[in-house]
Amino acid sequence: MAATKKLLKTAAEKAQPAALEKPRETMPEFFASIAIILVTGLFIITFTLQAFTIPSSSMENTLLIGDHVFVDRILLAPVTKWIGKLIPYREPRHGDVFVFISPAQPGLYVVKRVMGLPGDRIHLQDGVVYRNGERLNEPYVIRCDDKASNASMCLASDAYRDNFPNGPPNESSCEGCEEWHAALPSYIKNGDIVVPPNSIFAMGDNRDVSLDSRYWGFVPRENVIGRPMFIYWSFITPRDEYERQGIGDRIAWLFNIVVHFFDQTRWSRMFHVVH
Repeated sequence: MAATKKLLKTAAEKAQPAALEKPRETMPEFFASIAIILVTGLFIITFTLQAFTIPSSSMENTLLIGDHVFVDRILLAPVTKWIGKLIPYREPRHGDVFVFISPAQPGLYVVKRVMGLPGDRIHLQDGVVYRNGERLNEPYVIRCDDKASNASMCLASDAYRDNFPNGPPNESSCEGCEEWHAALPSYIKNGDIVVPPNSIFAMGDNRDVSLDSRYWGFVPRENVIGRPMFIYWSFITPRDEYERQGIGDRIAWLFNIVVHFFDQTRWSRMFHVVH
């Protein structure tokens, strides 16, 4: 009797793996899994994260030409009522680096720093920013005198740039800025520019070469795209590379990346958090 039970137990143990074996995935199930992954990835890229490449020097040294960043499209987005309680939205804050659609060139994505929010009073004196009467300490700012390689891009003297909004307008400093220069006096009160509702006053960290709110006006709140999170790749890139849009130029640039990927990648900037 004991021998019979032992044989039955052994047979059951041998049969158990076969009974528990997971059925193989069918071809339709495989394609369904791939589709779910692709749709999820597309949703993340479209609605939560977006990759951007920095094309200009206006945010040096916070962001360099050739930095590739992931932008959080959720945090600073305008609140959606039906899902607002589920998403960690917040309003832009002083000092935030943010990406937005240029009010001067619709369709162009720009990255700057939040300097003024609705109700703030802003003015510059000899290049120093004062907000609501307080002189700002801005360790992230660089000036022409701080970076010799940048000197060729700077104007020797620009009273409008350095003493905004009280300096005389420099019409040649910004193509298409005449409309802003005409509207500017209506926002000035006691020597300060006052930021209107639903607007942001933005400036670049590379203060002497940045075309920003001093030249084309306020950023509408609805133009805000998101906040750069971190640099996922950085490659040494010429200052004028973004202007070369011909097919031949693009192929040549891609070839250059392949050849110099290892020696011209800025490895020290990989996964650097933007702040």
